Amino acid sequence: MRALIVEDEIPASEELNYLIQEHSQIEVVDCLEDGLDVLKFLQEQEVDVIFLDINIPSLDGMMLAHHIGKFASKPYIVFTTAYKEHAAEAFELEAFDYILKPYDEKRIATMLHKLETAFKRDHEQDERERGSDDGPIHNTAQTNDEWSASNLQARESNAQTGRRINLLRNDNIIVTDTADIYYAEAQEKVTKVYTKNGEFTMPVSISDFHGRLPQETFFRCHRSYVVNLSQIREIVPWFNNTYLLRLRDLEAEVPVSRGKVKEFRQLMRI
Repeated sequence: MRALIVEDEIPASEELNYLIQEHSQIEVVDCLEDGLDVLKFLQEQEVDVIFLDINIPSLDGMMLAHHIGKFASKPYIVFTTAYKEHAAEAFELEAFDYILKPYDEKRIATMLHKLETAFKRDHEQDERERGSDDGPIHNTAQTNDEWSASNLQARESNAQTGRRINLLRNDNIIVTDTADIYYAEAQEKVTKVYTKNGEFTMPVSISDFHGRLPQETFFRCHRSYVVNLSQIREIVPWFNNTYLLRLRDLEAEVPVSRGKVKEFRQLMRI
C-alpha cells in the first residue's frame, strides 16, 4: 500500500510516519502540510490511503476529503485530529477511521492491521470482478427457474461477503460487515443499529441508513425498523395478521407492520 500523510505539525507527522513503519508494510510516499498541495499531488500520483489532519492550511481536511470523495478511484481516508466534534461528519464522508491525538500506539497498530486487511480483501475482489468481465462468453442458456435460483444464490453470496459499512461509536468509526447487522431502529433523529459487536447510534434517519445497506438482504419491515432477513430465526404470528420477528442471538423482537406483510410474505415465501 502507498500512503500520504497530510499534517502541518512536523512532530505529529514524524510520529505517525514512525508508527506506520513500525506496525505495517505500508509505504509512506510523501508528507504534505497544505490542502492545495495535496490536490496537486493527487493529480499526478495515486495513493491507497491518506492520513489526513483536519486543521491544515489553504483547504481544511474535511473540505479536502469532500473533493477526494469525487475521485473515480478513491483512496481510504483516515482522519488524524485533536478534535472529537468532526467524527459524525467523517462518518458521512465514509472515512475508514478517525484517530484522535495524541496518538495511542495500540490504537494505531489496530487500525493499520484493519486497513491492510481491508485493502487486501478489496483488491482481491476487484481482481475477481475484472477476471469475470474479461473472461470468455459461453452459451449458458437457462430456464427461468434456473436463472432465478442462480441469481438468488449470487445475491445471497454478495450480501455476505465484501460488503462493509462505517458505524460510529464514541467518536470512532468502526468498519463493519453488513452481514453482522441484525436490525436497525429509528429513535427520534437518530438510528440505533444492533450488531454482533454491540449497539451503535448513527446520526442519520433510518431511511438514509437503509439506503446504505444491501437492499437484497435488508428489509424495511416497519416505518421504524429495518431487519436483516438472513438473521431471522423465528417468525411469530401477531395480531391483525402481522408478525413479530425473533433474531439469532438476540432477545429483541422486531415487528412487521400491516402495510409490509404482503411484501414480507413474498420475500420469505410464506
